[in-house]
Amino acid sequence: MQKGKFKFHIGLRTLKTAVAIVIAMVVVDLYGATGDKLIFAMLGAMAVMEPTFKDSLTACVSQIAGTLFGAVFGILLSFLPLGPMLRVGIGIIAIIVFYNGLHIKLSPSLPCFIMVMLCVSDSMNPVTYALGRSWDTTIGLIVGMAVNMLIFPYNNSRQIRETMRSLDRDLIAFLEDVFDGDQFLPDPDGMEGKIAALQKQLGIFANQRFLLHRRRQARELEDLRACDRRAKDLVAHLAVLARMEMPGRLNAENRRRLQACGATIRDQRTLDSVMEIDVVTNYHVQEILTLRRELMDALQNE
Repeated sequence: MQKGKFKFHIGLRTLKTAVAIVIAMVVVDLYGATGDKLIFAMLGAMAVMEPTFKDSLTACVSQIAGTLFGAVFGILLSFLPLGPMLRVGIGIIAIIVFYNGLHIKLSPSLPCFIMVMLCVSDSMNPVTYALGRSWDTTIGLIVGMAVNMLIFPYNNSRQIRETMRSLDRDLIAFLEDVFDGDQFLPDPDGMEGKIAALQKQLGIFANQRFLLHRRRQARELEDLRACDRRAKDLVAHLAVLARMEMPGRLNAENRRRLQACGATIRDQRTLDSVMEIDVVTNYHVQEILTLRRELMDALQNE
């Protein structure tokens, strides 16, 4: 078995993360950096480096809420007449149970970390420490969000169009398989998988916000969604063809259009008399080719 070669790849998001962390740490250094301040600024800057605006905003809320939540637990536990390790154990159990009880789909590691620091350090003022770490985290979040949204914001429209072009290539191969002259029809599941991948990419695009081009993004999203609707209609027609026991005979117009698309048609049956299966087959082929043409025209106009 040949092992794949490991490739080092430095992506744009990696570079943006490094830039955001450095800027955040420089900012907190202006008012006297300590190890804790730098760590929380770094965590905040890293947390928001998500592909979409919605995911970044969710990360912001979760980081701030987690910091405050851990601080509140730590402050409350610090007043209990117990040893630090016992307070830590009680606090970790309470935080995890609270997260699970509310079905919070976020890691409880940050509030647990804050709580542990407050419980094991007798020399610090818990309220002052909690407010300071919340402020450090907020600085990291603000810097990270600004860098992520303003410097080359993530744009997956190219991947969406490439998925659509790949879908078109599969379409031609599918139709060639339908009309190859044998009685075995292709399975449309592969193309349905492409549609699912396309919808996932559209979801990412919809959750993005290009701050300087929001109107243009809205138009582009509507155009891409229209392409997605055409693609789903197209696959629905393909599924009907795939469920036939045997496809009907192509009429001259559909045969010409298929060949113009680059498809090789091996089924040479002539349409000397029209049967119901021929009518059904040619209707769906006509709809498929029309939707394909509309899809390709929409992509070329982008």
